Amino acid sequence: MNKIRPALLFGIVTVVAATAAAPAAQAADKISIIVGGMEKQIYLPPVLCEKLGFFKEQGLDVDLINSRAGVEAENELLAGAVQGVVGFYDHTIDLQAKGKSITAIVQFSQAPGEVEMLSTKAAETVKAPADLKGTTLGVTGLGSSTDFLTRFIVARAGLKAGDYSLLPVGAGNTFIAAMKQDQIQAGMTTEPTVSQLVKRGEAKVMIDLRTPEKTMEALGGPYPAASFYVQSAWLDGHKDEAQKLANALVKTLHWIHDHSAVEIADQMPKDYYVGDKALYVQGLADGKAMFTADGRMPANGPETVLKVLQSFSKNVQGKSVDLAKTYSTSFVDAAK
Repeated sequence: MNKIRPALLFGIVTVVAATAAAPAAQAADKISIIVGGMEKQIYLPPVLCEKLGFFKEQGLDVDLINSRAGVEAENELLAGAVQGVVGFYDHTIDLQAKGKSITAIVQFSQAPGEVEMLSTKAAETVKAPADLKGTTLGVTGLGSSTDFLTRFIVARAGLKAGDYSLLPVGAGNTFIAAMKQDQIQAGMTTEPTVSQLVKRGEAKVMIDLRTPEKTMEALGGPYPAASFYVQSAWLDGHKDEAQKLANALVKTLHWIHDHSAVEIADQMPKDYYVGDKALYVQGLADGKAMFTADGRMPANGPETVLKVLQSFSKNVQGKSVDLAKTYSTSFVDAAK
């Protein structure tokens, strides 16, 4: 069952679980994975994997847990409350710079799937990223991947940190409300929120990162984004479970590659359509190219992500980052 759990409850569950004498085999097959927004199309692979029965096919009992933002999911992983996270690959680099060891073992996408939206009102005066000076920009959360990408885009346009403000507004309805109420003049979000705003005439696309080609143009290289990552220490002791997870998720990516946006949408929970299935399908069709077909890391992708983070992040600047330790291809290479 998919569910949202407060961080405090995670801590309580972790303590109780640690003191319970569960059989070793059962503990090995029970996997909790937190997703930085399951309703977002960029993170649909694990939900689709569950719907298609591929986790169970591998003998896994996977509990998918919803979170409002990738940074929250990251914190739950570090706290030991979950075994894995579906979030952006860039967190593995950011965390290594902070002394934490996280490894991405399946790469879902080769483009962020994000869009910098500009409110219709702000569009009257803002024509380019350089014109965002003095505005408030929406991100899902501070320290999230939308935060990272937003700061890079405006810095590339010549703006400094004090030239604009960042406001964490989440995604979906909270993002839409913040834009309608003019709390933010622009902001980064994903499908299906992008298509909803455009259809209602409340915002327009300013920078599109939904395809590898447009991402290359905006960021200067491929940007591996949505991924499945775990703590390196957990991976060292649970290679069998990691391989089973990779098998299921890679099979899902092949399934996405071989099926249409309509066929994919038919497998998703109906509430993800937000009352407009046709719009959901259109958004998925527009962004389907973001997904990898085999779960492998795109060539030169980690280098682009590191370059992006080094351009503005004090956490990363001046730090020695070993990119080879931020991801592994061995599990997707061995996936059946």
